[in-house]
Parts: sequence; C-alpha cells; structure tokens
Amino acid sequence: QVQLVESGGGLVQGGGSLRLSCVATGSMSRSIVGMGWYRQAPGKERELVATITTYSTADNPNYADFVEGRFTISRDSTKSTMYLQMKSLKPEDTAVYYCNARLPSSWQLGPYWGQGTQVTVSS
Repeated sequence: QVQLVESGGGLVQGGGSLRLSCVATGSMSRSIVGMGWYRQAPGKERELVATITTYSTADNPNYADFVEGRFTISRDSTKSTMYLQMKSLKPEDTAVYYCNARLPSSWQLGPYWGQGTQVTVSS
C-alpha cells in the first residue's frame, strides 16, 4: 500500500543543521493526501513536528510551537519525497524522527509510518 523510508538523521552539535528525507513508495503512494514528521524522545510520547498537504499545489505547512521557525517542511512531488530541513538544532531536539503519510480518510487505511531516523544533538 504505502511504504515510507526516512534518512538523513545523525549526530550534530547544538546550533547545527540536518535535512531529513522521507521517500514514499507503494501502490497507493500517489494517493497520499498529507504527510508529516513526528518525533519521539526517550521516555516521552510521540509528538507532531510538522505536516504538509499533498493533494493540491498548495503545501499548507503546519508546525508545532516548539519549532519556532527553525524547521522547514517541504515536498518534491516528482520524487514522492518529503523533507524536513532543521536548523539551529538544540539538544532537546534529540529524538527518533518518524515520517507519516495519510490516505483519504474515506478509504479507512493507514496512517502509515516509517521506521524512524535518529537525530542526536550534542550540547
């Protein structure tokens, strides 16, 4: 149906930057209507980082308050790829970052998740 593969995580010093990528494949990947990035730090619940719509030409990005203008979500529809450009990273941004994709709600399928990519920010 939909498979998601994240990449781009790693270890970075505080104040540094990383760009995460998420590639969507599968028989229904072209029917994805929205995608997003979530993260989960040790001992904490998974939380929303940013979302983007994919069913129209307008991206309609949405960010969690803690992003504070440091992250940018974007997509390349020709490559079925979503990105998260992260700048001014803080140690509290350390987490496993997951890609999420949604199909039309009326289909009652998904949502779909990637396997996650680790982001570690040192102080």
